[in-house]
Amino acid sequence: MAFSVLTINPGSTSTKLARFEGEGCVWQDVLRHTAEELAPFGTVSEQLDFRLGLVRSALAAHDGGAVRLDAVVGRGGIIDPLPGGTYRVDPVLVDRLRLGRPWDHPSNLGGVLAFSLADPLGIPAFIVDPVCVDEMAPEAKVTGLPELPKPSLLHALNVKAMVRRAAHDLGKTWNELNCVVVHLGGGVSVVAHRGGRAVDVNSANEWGPFSLDRAGGLPVGEFVRLCFSGRYSEGDIRRKLTSGGGLRAYIGTNDMLEVNRRIQAGDDEAAFYCRAMIWQIAKEVGAQAVSVGGPIDAVILTGGIAHDAGFVRLLLERVQWIAPCLVYPGEDELLALAQGALRVLRGEEPAQDYASSVLRQ
Repeated sequence: MAFSVLTINPGSTSTKLARFEGEGCVWQDVLRHTAEELAPFGTVSEQLDFRLGLVRSALAAHDGGAVRLDAVVGRGGIIDPLPGGTYRVDPVLVDRLRLGRPWDHPSNLGGVLAFSLADPLGIPAFIVDPVCVDEMAPEAKVTGLPELPKPSLLHALNVKAMVRRAAHDLGKTWNELNCVVVHLGGGVSVVAHRGGRAVDVNSANEWGPFSLDRAGGLPVGEFVRLCFSGRYSEGDIRRKLTSGGGLRAYIGTNDMLEVNRRIQAGDDEAAFYCRAMIWQIAKEVGAQAVSVGGPIDAVILTGGIAHDAGFVRLLLERVQWIAPCLVYPGEDELLALAQGALRVLRGEEPAQDYASSVLRQ
């Protein structure tokens, strides 16, 4: 009998759910949360009971409350640096997720929701490849200022899942594949993945290519002057970097469909800045190819923008000489969560322990 797994992916205004029998999706749902519903909660952690009640109601609606579950798996949050893998959620990890540091992020609720549902049933709860996965080579962390080592933050769940998919398609085991993975979303993660580890990565919020609304790497001297110009608060600067930069800053939108409409209508400015974004992404692919440190099996393009055939074509023109290119549009995170839990349930890999796995910086 196939294992039955419930997957939970909390976002800022929704909670996505799916139940899998093996790798087959039985049902999927998106629970929307209005600003008015979330307004009474001061922190993400305070939303737990609200979201938990909705998840239980959805379970009852889809399965009548009688379904057997073998595990519940939630999206991993932004916590301490950890190697990639599937982590069993225990009270220690729950407390850490609820702390909301360094960021009070909705994904931190994934593991807490999973544990809240699984523990009363006596079944395991897991998180899989959280954003804070850190497998970087020591040399990759050095920046030039000892006070500012390079952090590892990436779209690890989708990146790792696509490496496994590419390995299957190329007839290799996933941990022998050497590749560069490009996650094309609201932020862009470009990852050097060597022998099963993400040995180098740009940080989508801090440097590397600009994206739809993130500024990427900047001229540091001029940026310092901007910060001390008196025109902006610290909050203003952070918003410019993470939600007010990139294409949004140049052409006023972070909607790729709108960008394409403008280009099709002859908007030369939109076309120029889209090409500039592709230029920067291609440069980062080249840099991360060097970080792989040897022959590359594939350049993998994934994420929402990988659905855009025109964007992908222009990017491939710049990077396909590096290695064969594989395009896996979108990001099926609920399936990736289920697959992480299934690998443990099937005995293909052990569940990791959070407390003993944290990488001390």
